[in-house]
Amino acid sequence: MADSPLYNALRRHLSLGRSSFHTPGHKNAFLPKDLLSLDLTELPDTDSLYDACGPILEAEQNAAHLFGAKRTLFSTDGCTLCIQTMLHLACPEKGKVLCSRRIHRSAVNAMALLGLEPVWVKPQELLLYLQSPVQVNACYVTSPDYYGRVLDIPALAKACKEKGIPLLVDNAHGSHLAFTKPDLHPLHLGASMTADSVHKTLGVLTGGALLQIGDEQFLKNAKSAMALFGSTSPSYPIMASIDLTVKWLYEHPDAFGPVQEAIFKLKEKATSLSIPSISDDPTRLTLDASFHGYSGEELAEFLRKNGVEPEMADSRYCVLIATPWNQPEDFERVKKALELFSELPQKKTIPSDSDLPELEELPPVVLPLREAVLSENHELPVEESVGAICAEAACPCPPGIPIVMPGELILPQAASLLKDYGFSTVKVL
Repeated sequence: MADSPLYNALRRHLSLGRSSFHTPGHKNAFLPKDLLSLDLTELPDTDSLYDACGPILEAEQNAAHLFGAKRTLFSTDGCTLCIQTMLHLACPEKGKVLCSRRIHRSAVNAMALLGLEPVWVKPQELLLYLQSPVQVNACYVTSPDYYGRVLDIPALAKACKEKGIPLLVDNAHGSHLAFTKPDLHPLHLGASMTADSVHKTLGVLTGGALLQIGDEQFLKNAKSAMALFGSTSPSYPIMASIDLTVKWLYEHPDAFGPVQEAIFKLKEKATSLSIPSISDDPTRLTLDASFHGYSGEELAEFLRKNGVEPEMADSRYCVLIATPWNQPEDFERVKKALELFSELPQKKTIPSDSDLPELEELPPVVLPLREAVLSENHELPVEESVGAICAEAACPCPPGIPIVMPGELILPQAASLLKDYGFSTVKVL
């Protein structure tokens, strides 16, 4: 009889008893244990997600009221479905989208399938482009990003309004920001629509997400647009977990206050130990291990050995995500682990000329995104790919930020960066 390798691996991991500073936000502690019994389907009394007129509609309306949205739609296909939907709503007949280079691969894939033309810019150049004569149909950004860094959404929203285009925000890592002080949720700062991955930082099962609509022009076709891309078998346990989380947040509006306080204290402690955090998110630590001469991966492994499981790590940073379902002893574990880490022998300082998988200069686009993605391709060793056309978004995941985009010419710096992040091959045309 076949073994159950995945199930067994999950059980083994849980038996380690580490403090969870990774997604999902419920930390295996919030949701009722009987959700399996709620794994039902569309029945006369359970409503239908894409034709909601009963309890699902009521639950969505409750969520919209909680978040201050004109309308909120449930997704059990993660933020990917929300991203596909809002891009289609903003650009129903193709068009150009001004995009921050810090973009998740799901948005790249969505634009390829929708036939949209991305106009790539660096995050710091977004306002400049919005104030220029460049004609685009929408502006798409990620805020906060995986590292907890937040863009100036009010300024971007103002510039988009003046240009007459919607501001779309991938808020996958920021649904909780509606409940922090200050309120940093992009919908409340002027975004037209946001995609909120509520399972990441709230109490929802993995796959649960919300499309938040703040602009009335997108209300009419929102549900039918989502139905174009979503599974016809949405998960009722996931929807129920969203519903329960919304109710809990109504009852505990200040739940993130203690989390902010605990993270603030940890940031102060980490800074005093020369392990500073670069996160703007008041509930997230993005610890820079380079001042001790270590990589983020080495810090992450040290944390694991000391009972703490982080969300992700790269060559420089280690990310920890906290929610109201973390316990005081979890934060104490992090504090003690960082104190021990700071006592390790100092290694040679890691060069800090580049802190993210990003290129100094954007490569030339030689083929439309859709054509590049859907064309026949083949793999080449990275060192042989210079001068070829990229066929698939090449991105280390996490954080899922592409180094080179489909349709772009692969330049020497891109090939070098790909190798630095562990790529041995890349798909080219």
